Amino acid sequence: MKKIGILGSTGSIGTQTLEIIRHHRDEIQVTALAAGGNVDLLEKQVREFAPQVAALWSEKACRELRERIRDLDVRVVCGMDGLLEIAALDGMEALVTAVVGMIGVRPTLEAISHGKDILLANKETLVTAGHLLMPMAREQGVSILPVDSEHSAIFQSLNGEKKSRIKKILLTASGGPFRGKKRKELEGMRAEDALRHPNWSMGRKITIDSATLVNKGLEVMEAVWLFGVELSQIQVVVQPQSIIHSMVEYVDGSVIAQLGLPDMKLPIQYALFYPDRRPMAGPSLDFYELAGITFEKPDMETFRGLALAFDAMKAGGSMPVVYNAANEQAVSLFLDHRISFLEIAEIIEDCMGRHQVVAHPDVEQILEAERWTNEVISRRHAR
Repeated sequence: MKKIGILGSTGSIGTQTLEIIRHHRDEIQVTALAAGGNVDLLEKQVREFAPQVAALWSEKACRELRERIRDLDVRVVCGMDGLLEIAALDGMEALVTAVVGMIGVRPTLEAISHGKDILLANKETLVTAGHLLMPMAREQGVSILPVDSEHSAIFQSLNGEKKSRIKKILLTASGGPFRGKKRKELEGMRAEDALRHPNWSMGRKITIDSATLVNKGLEVMEAVWLFGVELSQIQVVVQPQSIIHSMVEYVDGSVIAQLGLPDMKLPIQYALFYPDRRPMAGPSLDFYELAGITFEKPDMETFRGLALAFDAMKAGGSMPVVYNAANEQAVSLFLDHRISFLEIAEIIEDCMGRHQVVAHPDVEQILEAERWTNEVISRRHAR
């Protein structure tokens, strides 16, 4: 019986993870669940999966959950201390990190330090702290299993191959809801427009990131750490049908790709049962019905967020922290209808231009770079 915890259990990845576990109760036991503030859904999950520990972010939400589940033998913990307690939980073998944002950094590092395997769905952790996380994982003998569809595809395409034989990683992108549009057409785009992704059903923040191509930029930085390649070895390719999830080109010219329908349950299940594969209910890819697969070059002049990610990774050190933190704040402002779509990239670029890079930031310096970025944006966009 594999024992796992889930950070972000009420979000898109968390709920889909539990949906898979629901069909494999005899093999996987949920020992811990953590959510942001969705007390109603977390209560339902706790009653169904009976974890040892449940966590919410605010004290108020924790008090409410404790009252609601006082008939159950479940410990309720709160805030960052609660996430760290879950990360170190005795008997838990693996932690699914599906929280959004840099909140995932400390609990992921804590889990690794306690020898837990990581099923990684939180891009920000590797983007901002990959230089800390990957060496610690190697030292502890911990597996980092990617849950993102693109990184799972790369991971699968590398299976059985020597990483020294990689020529290029071809990271695919759908292009998002605004693919093909130019800057003039994007000026009046609202949050409601950006949230209409043509292929994937995802959370609000990641859907906006897909529209700006910042999501792909984060994935580029993540791939550098996850697969131990140079930035120059990563090429972004727009694949609008979202059928090819990513590819690896080898030194002999061979290209190995992973294909499938755009369904996040596939990479989640692969990570849960790796190295095994299990049957999955639902439709599968029908090549007779597939009209075609096309490829495009990303427009990095219109979608500046992707170009800025390459700049941030080249600068290194604390610059990816600033890129990520600025994007988080900018997306929040956009969803709150306080800035325009194009201002998201402008805010990121402005913060990067002001930042003095710290070469090898520790956790406190990473968090300080985030605080600095938030203060810069708060001053610029004070109500």
